[in-house]
Amino acid sequence: MARRGAAAPALALALLAVALAGVGARGAAVEDPDYYVQEIWDREPYDARPEPEPEPFSPPPPRPAGPGEGERERERRPAEPRLPKKATKPKKAPKREKLAPEKPPAGKNSNRKGMKTKSSEKAASDERHVPVGRDAVREGCPPLGLETLKITDFQLHASTSKRYGLGAHRGRLNIQAGINENDFYDGAWCAGRNDLHQWIEVDARRLTKFTGVITQGRNSLWLSDWVTSYKVMVSNDSHTWVTVKNGSGDMIFEGNSEKEIPVLNELPVPLVARYIRINPQSWFDNGSICMRMEILGCPLPDPNNYYHRRNEMTTTDDLDFKHHNYKEMRQLMKVVNEMCPNITRIYNIGKSHQGLKLYAVEISDHPGEHEVGEPEFHYIAGAHGNEVLGRELMLLLMQFLCQEYLAGNPRIVHLVEETRIHILPSLNPDGYEKAYEGGSELGGWSLGRWTHDGIDINNNFPDLNTLLWEAEDRQNIPRKVPNHYIAIPEWFLSENATVAAETRAVIAWMEKPFVLGGNLQGGELVVAYPYDMVRSLWKTQEHTPTPDDHVFRWLAYSYASTHRLMTDARRRVCHTEDFQKEDGTVNGASWHTVAGSLNDFSYLHTNCFELSIYVGCDKYPHESELPEEWENNRESLIVFMEQVHRGIKGVVRDLHGKGIPNAVISVEGINHDIRTAGDGDYWRLLNPGEYVVTAKAEGFTSSTRNCMVGYDMGATRCDFTLSKTNLARIREIMEKFGKQPVSLPARRQKLRGRKRRQRG
Repeated sequence: MARRGAAAPALALALLAVALAGVGARGAAVEDPDYYVQEIWDREPYDARPEPEPEPFSPPPPRPAGPGEGERERERRPAEPRLPKKATKPKKAPKREKLAPEKPPAGKNSNRKGMKTKSSEKAASDERHVPVGRDAVREGCPPLGLETLKITDFQLHASTSKRYGLGAHRGRLNIQAGINENDFYDGAWCAGRNDLHQWIEVDARRLTKFTGVITQGRNSLWLSDWVTSYKVMVSNDSHTWVTVKNGSGDMIFEGNSEKEIPVLNELPVPLVARYIRINPQSWFDNGSICMRMEILGCPLPDPNNYYHRRNEMTTTDDLDFKHHNYKEMRQLMKVVNEMCPNITRIYNIGKSHQGLKLYAVEISDHPGEHEVGEPEFHYIAGAHGNEVLGRELMLLLMQFLCQEYLAGNPRIVHLVEETRIHILPSLNPDGYEKAYEGGSELGGWSLGRWTHDGIDINNNFPDLNTLLWEAEDRQNIPRKVPNHYIAIPEWFLSENATVAAETRAVIAWMEKPFVLGGNLQGGELVVAYPYDMVRSLWKTQEHTPTPDDHVFRWLAYSYASTHRLMTDARRRVCHTEDFQKEDGTVNGASWHTVAGSLNDFSYLHTNCFELSIYVGCDKYPHESELPEEWENNRESLIVFMEQVHRGIKGVVRDLHGKGIPNAVISVEGINHDIRTAGDGDYWRLLNPGEYVVTAKAEGFTSSTRNCMVGYDMGATRCDFTLSKTNLARIREIMEKFGKQPVSLPARRQKLRGRKRRQRG
């Protein structure tokens, strides 16, 4: 009796503790920002829910249970993720299909190079919903944004990692490793141990309908690491997990068979939860657990979360936000031309290796003709066929310019009437068609990058840098080799040269009097300016400025500073390089050397100042990302075009008022000249300041004058009138009367020969 009396107060205290713990757990749940949404989600009629199934969990390590521990655990347990309430009854699997084994042996057990495994197809007949096809996935739930960096580093977690450079924050689809892989920027998440307890997890920060997983192996030149199979789990609180089932057991999804080709696995049924976890089950025999991934999912409406609503990006522009294949691109160009026939013209500059025409659109108040004093500008996109964002931005830009011109937007009207704009949206249509077949998430890092015959257009131009620098070292400038308009070598023009048809077409096209141009690329977020090739031998990175370095820096900054993200100091780097120290700009050679780049060729062979604009970390973003990417780049695209009106411009004429073509315009202190166009007009990009400018032409006396460039937009007018030299006048008179000018040295030789004959 004494023992029973002593135990009664203890039991009462234990029950009170359990009650208090339950109240505490409920109070903590109220502070969860998604608590109310979870409560609403749970309140549905019992008979509307699918038949419950036993759900396995990944419990924490066992610990001794105290008094009342079971009751306390039941009170703490949160709402578990469930299947959608429109689920039907399970279907029986056909006999010909076998379920994936519960625990496949570790090793290279996935031999598919396709972009979608059969895991979801096998499970389709076992589960409540038939999985959708690849095209439907494109139109359904988009990627959460691991590749585009919408998912921050703080939303990625892992069980273990080998080191910081291989942490969970590096487990993003298509992320690239640095030159030195053993640094902070490696090419995947790699687990610290190779066992079945490793995982990588994504916190969506709101309830999300998860529909699929895309995986890759580790990006590395030296190592072969990838996961060959894995499980998928979801959770609402990151403590209690539900594993995706294939009927009676856990579903095993087939992973990768090599490290670069992405593999898509669709979940047999979309799952609603906040967290999703990938649990590797097997991996390449000679490698480690390493993975890059993307998650497909649709965030659910969350009226209680003001943060998400405030940061959602929307656009008011009524444009065609979708990916366009070659046929659709032509049709869209035709629609724009029909909407704005007075300011647009469609033409082609040549054909690709496969015979596809390289279409361009001209936008001007007098399309089809060069107006004296009006500068010409161009945008090029799609030199790498898989860098699709630039292509779509160009198609959006031509729609926008047409609509705003018709609407009377004074800024756009002035730009169109004062500039001849050329837009070439797809320089490598053959490569794009390959990438388009793969899709926005499944093409990998390089599918479609090259032309059909395997050439990288971006560095397929003649190397004029070496010709210039060797001539400078021999002090042959400008006597034998000019500092501009350097001739293309004979070997490059031969039919046997390894030159793409697209490259030859662009070289011919660039004979137009372009003043400024931008070629849009992808995979990074930076503006690169020339030179792109290092001057020192045996170096791969070295700052190599042009004589117009200050102008190029300004041009690059004009784009980067007006982009929504390029100069954001809080922005995470795309892969390995942090360009914030130069405000989102970089000298191409100091980044990585490229011989025969479009930028260097344009600067040394033509008047055009060309820059490379890398418009996004994701080369081929999902269609749902296009409105936001347009908002990111719209202002920058317009501001960059307006820079064509910075510096000086004018016409070089003779005494009769006729324009002098091919006259040389030199600026004192800048060792790079330009030349006048066919009508004698010229444009010289310069930063604000006072300059001594000289115009000279063969057969004319040179003329020099001071030209002031102000800070206001608009080039300063600086005309020249040249008079012919005495020798030129004599030649002109002699030619007019059918006689040749007397050559005194030749006449002296003739007289000497006559005297010798007379003596003999």
